[in-house]
Amino acid sequence: MITVTELLAPVENDLETLLSDLRSLIGAGHPILQAAAEHLFSAGGKRIRPGIVLLISRALASDGELSARHRRLAEITEMIHTASLVHDDVVDEASTRRGVATVHSRFDARVAVLAGDFLFAQASWHLANLDDLDVVKLLSRVIMDLADGEVKQGLYRYETGQSFETYLEKSYCKTASLIANSSRAAGVLSACSEVQLDGLYQFGRQLGLAFQVVDDILDFTGSEQQLGKPAASDLASGYLTAPCFYAMEEHPELKALIDRQFSGDQDLDQALSMVRSSKAIPRTRELAETFARESREAIAWLPDSPSKRALMELPDFVLSRLY
Repeated sequence: MITVTELLAPVENDLETLLSDLRSLIGAGHPILQAAAEHLFSAGGKRIRPGIVLLISRALASDGELSARHRRLAEITEMIHTASLVHDDVVDEASTRRGVATVHSRFDARVAVLAGDFLFAQASWHLANLDDLDVVKLLSRVIMDLADGEVKQGLYRYETGQSFETYLEKSYCKTASLIANSSRAAGVLSACSEVQLDGLYQFGRQLGLAFQVVDDILDFTGSEQQLGKPAASDLASGYLTAPCFYAMEEHPELKALIDRQFSGDQDLDQALSMVRSSKAIPRTRELAETFARESREAIAWLPDSPSKRALMELPDFVLSRLY
């Protein structure tokens, strides 16, 4: 199975530059915020999102070279992503991420919220300095979507009456919007046509949805080690995902367990076995495969290059987490 590092090989040096640039961009502001930001950027992580921006930027450049604005866009993408993780961890009360203590558990929740805000503000400032209104609109929309997704997730807990569309919308806001809009923004900076811009957006959108749907499957099938959190923790928290919707179609009695928020002793175990014994997981896997295929098809027009080949392999890499 191909690894992320192998996949991002065409932009490996660019990603190293990105990390050192991010540290200097955060600047010598408030010592605690600086410590929090430093801690975040050294916490490892796959850097898939800025990697995608860099791969698209190289794939679109006739000479394969990156402009300073494309590099900055990748940095802004990583800043926005990191800021959202800090806030997510506070909301979810997670004590570790990627095996490293989260900002709020290392400092406190107040500092973590401020550190996230600080990163969003920094990202917005650097975004404005790109001097491209279309790009500013695309990435401002992402920041709105991230907050919207987080709010929706809280509002719809244990809500069995919500539609499958609501679940997909929330998944788009939380996971796909950043990849979709930053992919399109890379095309804007490369002066792509409207049709090409739509293709880049579609690539990021479907890839992000495939990623989220795979995550939702792993919540039921993955080990705690693989997930970095207890298995079925989404279901236990009342977050209803594709496997759950599909299982409710086969087992209407699952709805009653969720409606009473698994208050009975065996409720959660019963719910889990209903999901696992139904056709929910295979059906969700098909959904992820559809998104992955659509993602690949959306960028078939890119000229052949190592960067394009890496982008075309990304959807399969996302699915490979299932096997």
